[in-house]
Amino acid sequence: MINGKIAGAVIGCGGMGSWHCEKMSVYMKDRMVLAGIWDISEAARQKAESKGWHAYSSQEELLSDERIDFVVVATPNDFHHDIVIAALEAGKNVMSEKPVTMSSELLDDMIKASERTGKFFTVHQNRRYDPDYLTIKKIYDGNMIGRIFNVESRVCGSRGIPGDWRQKKAQGGGMVLDWGIHIIDQVLMMFDDKKLESVYAQATHVTNDEVDDGFKAEFRYENELTVLTYVGTSNFIDLPRWYVQGENGTAVCEWNLSGEIVMVSDWENRDAVPVQAGVGLTKTMAPRTDDTIKKYPLPYVEDKGFSGEHTLYNNICDVILGKAEPIVTLPQQRRLIKVIEAIFKSMETNEVVKF
Repeated sequence: MINGKIAGAVIGCGGMGSWHCEKMSVYMKDRMVLAGIWDISEAARQKAESKGWHAYSSQEELLSDERIDFVVVATPNDFHHDIVIAALEAGKNVMSEKPVTMSSELLDDMIKASERTGKFFTVHQNRRYDPDYLTIKKIYDGNMIGRIFNVESRVCGSRGIPGDWRQKKAQGGGMVLDWGIHIIDQVLMMFDDKKLESVYAQATHVTNDEVDDGFKAEFRYENELTVLTYVGTSNFIDLPRWYVQGENGTAVCEWNLSGEIVMVSDWENRDAVPVQAGVGLTKTMAPRTDDTIKKYPLPYVEDKGFSGEHTLYNNICDVILGKAEPIVTLPQQRRLIKVIEAIFKSMETNEVVKF
């Protein structure tokens, strides 16, 4: 503790590490103090110092600072395992950036270290608080379009993989472990009440042969629910962020919360006027008439800036102070990594993997 506040530190002060420094020193300043950072890059340490953040001379010096209560590990993925265990054994509470690590076996080591030391260990799954996700979850939880039978969750870009360690397999690169870890976590949390039966996944290698630069994974749940997760980095025309089908209607939602819900208002009126489709006519695919449908705005989920991040960080503070239970739990993360392993297995074998 420093001045009665929780003292935090960050190991790995790149893009996300700097964001965590901002969280502690600015957005959470009423409850937290940023004690400092460590990064193997001298340039990163100098940049941190220029922002007024203390840079320790080594990871060992940071971990030996008895004032520090909480450490964020924001290094490349292949370093998470060793640094998290070192921080736990130094008596620190720890949050790892996602993905927590690269295999369930490595995660088990980290969980055992947390249990052995009695220190709190969690993962930065901040996308659980994205307004678009919460909007779709509200539609599902409220049964707003009837029984949902198909969900499609996509993230699209057109710049390939960032030109850093994310291009290297040994360091946990690729889109499954980058954006996939977020949207798959969202799916697992949304449908936590349903049994996951199988997954079939395919990777793309348009711009990179070593790791996937995109993927699609189709999950099958009980009661004929299918969920498609998709990440693309060669999409010059974006696909919908969310496309959800229920027995009574369809919902579309974008990142900026644009979209709508279209629902049937008259099931009895099934007559349709044939329309031209290519070189022929179709009655089956003719659009519904306006008098048989109703359109509704999406159920707005209030977004107070970075409220989701505040929720996660406030929970961390409360857990450290013994006032709350963690909202991002280790069993959740173990399930997530197991699902990721199944996705990689499906990609390798070109087969459906059953759970």
